[in-house]
Amino acid sequence: MSAPFLAEAALLHDELSAVRRDLHMHPEPGFQEFRTARIVAERLDALGYEVQRGVGKTGVVALLQGGQPGERTVLLRFDMDALPIQEENDVPYRSTVPGMMHACGHDAHVAIGIGVATLLARHREQLPGTIKLMFQPAEEGLGGAMAMINDGLLEHPRPDVALGLHVASNYDVGSAVVREGALLAAADHFVIVVRGQGGHGALPDQTVDAVLVAAQLIVALQTIVSRSLNPLEPGVVTVGAVHAGEAHNVIAETAELRGTIRSFSEEARALLHRRIRELAAGVAAAFGATIEVVIHRGVDPTVNAPAPTAVMRRAAAAVLGAEQIDSGFQTTGGEDFSAVLERVPGHFMMLGARSDARTGFPHHSPHFDIDEACLPLGVAILCDAAVRCLNGEHE
Repeated sequence: MSAPFLAEAALLHDELSAVRRDLHMHPEPGFQEFRTARIVAERLDALGYEVQRGVGKTGVVALLQGGQPGERTVLLRFDMDALPIQEENDVPYRSTVPGMMHACGHDAHVAIGIGVATLLARHREQLPGTIKLMFQPAEEGLGGAMAMINDGLLEHPRPDVALGLHVASNYDVGSAVVREGALLAAADHFVIVVRGQGGHGALPDQTVDAVLVAAQLIVALQTIVSRSLNPLEPGVVTVGAVHAGEAHNVIAETAELRGTIRSFSEEARALLHRRIRELAAGVAAAFGATIEVVIHRGVDPTVNAPAPTAVMRRAAAAVLGAEQIDSGFQTTGGEDFSAVLERVPGHFMMLGARSDARTGFPHHSPHFDIDEACLPLGVAILCDAAVRCLNGEHE
């Protein structure tokens, strides 16, 4: 059915672009996607889906029972939240909300989801099983996927396979990443508080300088990946924020470091956590300071199961051509769809969305934008993959 899906999806281009632009103009932060969720629910209801609102606070779940015999259920996920970023694009659909922007493509994901819902509803009588749509809130670090899971997302019925995608500004329109195994990293964060002895900036010998200790620790932390982690194992330790002191002539008594930790395996994750604590304790002891380290576990690695990956590869190749599929890309970005893939085998694909310099800015940039030609391609691939899974190709 890939050719019919592609042809039908192409006819939805203008409608999906209009949906995406409307959402882009009205971005909403995590767990506050009230307008977005209302639009989604109303459209799905009109298409004949059984719609459940308020799942995981502002999420939407929709069921479509196919007209052919079949007991398999396929879950398709689309995230909805925006980011606290001031948009700097000069486009007609620029964000109308100060300090809020769809800078990661979730507006495109919702539009693709509505396109998928439209085509699968149109082919309802041919579907052997159940389609379950997951329109998720709060992907950007707030735990929206787990909130939906805790509200019963994976029950009544329980999915047999889960599929999702993310637009990618580092890949051209007409290409995709379909990778087996870990695609995105675990994303943890840490807070380190250094406590010394403050005093006059002219009398450093009477103090324990928390800023100096923090500076030494920042340098020491950069040795973890280069000297403690296996060179063949990816990992990141980044200090992203430093807060200390208020006056030029006062030695600060406390300093706070905040940062992120990225890894692809539990072994590497445990090592990075342990070495951060050890180095922090050692540096503090060397300078006579005390230190507190708090590490917060975030999302786990996003791991694609072998059989669903094979299905997604066939679906993407049918739509884009096999030569347009990259199987090697991996990124230390994080994604909370990992919580679903830990519980249900599935695949998360990256869909090319770049066509020129304007659409090539990185995600989370105030200049981020996409080429909307990717929207029908995403619709066609997910519809094709969903039907293949309903027919048992993922087993």
